Amino acid sequence: MSHVFVPDGGVTTPLGFEAGGAYAGIKKFGSDAEGRKDVGLLVASKTCVAVGLFTTNRVCGAPVTVSKDHLADRRARAIVVNSGCSNVAMGARGIEDARAMARAAAEHLKVPEREVLVASTGVIARPLPLDRVRSGIAAIQPSREGGLAFSQAILTTDRVIKRRAVRFEVGGRTYTVGGTAKGSGMAAPNMATVLVFLTTDAPVKAEWASFTLKHVADRSLNMLNIDLDTSTSDSMFWLSSGEAGGDAIGEGHAAAQALHGAVHTICEELTRDLARDGEGARTLIQVEVLGASSEADARKAAHTIVSSPLVKTMVTGRDPNIGRILMGAGRSGAELSLDRINIAVNGVVGYANATFVAENEQALRKAMDAEEVKLRVDLGMSGSGRAVAWGCDLTDDYVHINADYTT
Repeated sequence: MSHVFVPDGGVTTPLGFEAGGAYAGIKKFGSDAEGRKDVGLLVASKTCVAVGLFTTNRVCGAPVTVSKDHLADRRARAIVVNSGCSNVAMGARGIEDARAMARAAAEHLKVPEREVLVASTGVIARPLPLDRVRSGIAAIQPSREGGLAFSQAILTTDRVIKRRAVRFEVGGRTYTVGGTAKGSGMAAPNMATVLVFLTTDAPVKAEWASFTLKHVADRSLNMLNIDLDTSTSDSMFWLSSGEAGGDAIGEGHAAAQALHGAVHTICEELTRDLARDGEGARTLIQVEVLGASSEADARKAAHTIVSSPLVKTMVTGRDPNIGRILMGAGRSGAELSLDRINIAVNGVVGYANATFVAENEQALRKAMDAEEVKLRVDLGMSGSGRAVAWGCDLTDDYVHINADYTT
């Protein structure tokens, strides 16, 4: 039941999905417009079991409201997405524009409007250029080869495309899970993350799929922190075409554990991709907490540490200021033993036996001079609680990117 990554895989790798993207002039790329896109379509060969998670920010985008409504029966056929304008805080006009966007995609793809999910990302409190969105939709002819174009269309300040796919076999039947995500800033998700689109050709039961998505998100995408800010547009969708055949997978099915693991594998890799591509980031930070009284405590401590601006800048400066990690663990509220807590940076011990390991200071500096810095924190509670969180360093480039974002 091992999962095998599919080279250049994405949302159209599973059977039954086509996608595409187009440039409609919503975003301004200047002389760098070649190969850029800002409208995307993803469509299934038939109505899918579909589940989703959304932002808990009380200022939420109109596409979030419309997609929640369309997902009420856990069925969907297509997704339409644009970048460059998030359609947030636009009142009744925003809702109507999101519905019009779904309607335009439905007419173009010849599918029911209620089976179209909507996502938008970009600047907040600006009217959606609906004519441009419509023209972009009309220009897209979805195909199995169009997954890359779809992944390009969802980017905002992202520097790289984020897409993954894995395959596995159970009982002589092969299943595939694909995914793509966008996000570089405004990424401290709760109940979802930036924008994430997952597909599978495995048939699934809706209730099991909903539980699985939440369980996986809480241990991957919800353990991501770029900059402490939760987007107004966070949406995460999972569509099942069922084209691999067989009985619907749910609790007790022979393939349930493997499919759950495949979704987790995709989401963890996408989370790492998102953290690595944080705005202005030069270093991926991974925080592993173990020895906790419970998984909940481990998750609190890991997320608090990776979220700390002081820890982030510690990594930026390659400065082994272990006290900042202790501070984060302490303010997280997790139970810990200061006498037994142990902290290591890329395998080099920095704190043990209630003291900073001074003789390792130069080794710690050298260990931190890497593209990925792994902080391992044993809380010393002798429990089995463990969790991992991901983030990135905080550089002056982050300030410049966000100071100039709308201009």
